[in-house]
Amino acid sequence: MPHLLVAVIVGLLTSQLALLLTTLYLHRAVAHRAVTMKAGLAFACRALVWLSTGIKPREWAAVHRRHHAYTDVLGDPHSPVLEGYWKVQLWNIGLYRKAAHDPETLRKYSKDIKVDAWDKRVFDRGLIGLMIGLGILVGALGWRAGLVAAGVHVASYLLVNAAINAIGHRWGKRPFPGIATNNQWLALLAWGEGLHSNHHAAPTSAKFAFEPHQLDHGWWVVCALRKLGWLQVRHDELHFTALAQQAFAKAPPPAREPELV
Repeated sequence: MPHLLVAVIVGLLTSQLALLLTTLYLHRAVAHRAVTMKAGLAFACRALVWLSTGIKPREWAAVHRRHHAYTDVLGDPHSPVLEGYWKVQLWNIGLYRKAAHDPETLRKYSKDIKVDAWDKRVFDRGLIGLMIGLGILVGALGWRAGLVAAGVHVASYLLVNAAINAIGHRWGKRPFPGIATNNQWLALLAWGEGLHSNHHAAPTSAKFAFEPHQLDHGWWVVCALRKLGWLQVRHDELHFTALAQQAFAKAPPPAREPELV
């Protein structure tokens, strides 16, 4: 039993590390350029993403940018409005993979992300990264506990990520136009990502918490890394979309919503 408990704790901790890498590197740095990392930090994040998720950053960024371009309308790769809540919550990985393997999605939304020698030789082989990550867990905990930790890690990571797309476009507070919502409890599980309405209102801002009572601990990590000189923040102030800016100023919304990429 103690070994099982340790395995569960390790699985949850590795899942939290992967979620932090997702918001810090894949989301705020690669997809939106809200932060710019020093080369060493960016490489470390890329390697850890490879080991913990097997995700290709350019694919993740392309799918996410397409989500912003077609939020909850035809073309959104993982909207519960279009696909239904349970399909997004339980099969988000399938929806993601479908969009990530679409050549047109990659051509249109990741053309600024270069493929280098490390991608071609190492990081594009996601399954190998996952197997090495599993090997690290098994080597550290033994094969039984290592497999349990890996299972907890995968389940937790996939369910929390799916919840951002499913719950984050179904239930919660909507301070800005659109269907995206804020859920502070989800933000606590996902390093600020649950403040989803805020993010859609200011997609190039590295900070997701707009009010004093909101917590975005991913932003705390950004601030710590900036103090160390390891990254730069694109905007110190919030940069709202035109639609969100008018709502924030309590002005009537425009007739059509602009693209949010």
